[in-house]
Amino acid sequence: MHKLLLGCNGRGAQHIPGAPPSIDEQFHMVKASGVFDFFDRMPQPGQESEYLRASEKHDLPMLTGLWTYTAGRDEALLLKNLRLTKDSGGLCHNIMLFRDHADGHALSDAEVVAFYRLAYEEAARLDIEITFEVHIYMWSEDVRRVLPVAQQVRAAGMPFNFLLDHSHVLIKLENPEEQDLCGIRADVEAGQLILDPYEAGNIVDSWIAENMTLWHAVRPVAPNGPRNLWARHPDGQLGRACQYPFLRPRPGEWHSDWFAYKLEPSKEVVRKVLQAHLQNENSRLRYITTEIIDLPDYGDGARYSLFEHSVALAQWIRETEAKLRASVVTGGALESATQ
Repeated sequence: MHKLLLGCNGRGAQHIPGAPPSIDEQFHMVKASGVFDFFDRMPQPGQESEYLRASEKHDLPMLTGLWTYTAGRDEALLLKNLRLTKDSGGLCHNIMLFRDHADGHALSDAEVVAFYRLAYEEAARLDIEITFEVHIYMWSEDVRRVLPVAQQVRAAGMPFNFLLDHSHVLIKLENPEEQDLCGIRADVEAGQLILDPYEAGNIVDSWIAENMTLWHAVRPVAPNGPRNLWARHPDGQLGRACQYPFLRPRPGEWHSDWFAYKLEPSKEVVRKVLQAHLQNENSRLRYITTEIIDLPDYGDGARYSLFEHSVALAQWIRETEAKLRASVVTGGALESATQ
């Protein structure tokens, strides 16, 4: 079975959110930690040569990266970024496609599939891969759309390559306000859409069963967690609750109460993803990244070290994979491997 590659999101290679060290130091930090296989970020505009030099100097490849796109406006940018991914040694480019078209209408599933086709065919020509992500603000924030789009992509003769970021699902667990933002509240309350990863028939389990996840982005998040009280968007709105500290914050590092048990749903999804991979010789999972980052909906304004928490999360992922791998070899059950 192929080795899973573990990367650190470049936005997590900083201690103080909003005050990142030099690009060279970011690569040094990630390499010196000894727990990561690669640096997860595209070379940023105007800094391409600096990223390439740092990657070569520290022998730390940039295997994955992402960008956000608006259909009807950013098709040329997409093609440019796919070429940049290839030229910088990347293997996979993640696409976050906004819900709305440039002209303001909400994208149909068919329009999402058309954007996927454009990206997939160009990536295939360049001999790299793409993924489409489940993410707030994007077409996939309504998580009910993911499988229908995947089915349409397959019907068109292409594999559906998925990036599973469970934080954008669990943020809506126990949170009617978040559910209302994408219109899923009625289905959740009727039991037709299950968000809890511990319940049978939940949406994440259905995605895992499809064996369509190439990339698992791991961010700790708390069901009905606190909004980011220390960061606001340009319109004045508080940041959403997409990130929860992985370690107990020291006094003054976090704006709200912290409880270790609230991390368990996130950890459970990671265990399920890893278990499915280890039990399937044909697993399509290739990349796992830690996603403890800045930005208002995440860690902007926080006073804990994003990198300290990223390293701790990476160590936990590696330890969990080792336990599960040992359990698979000995024929043990998932529960025995995760105690």
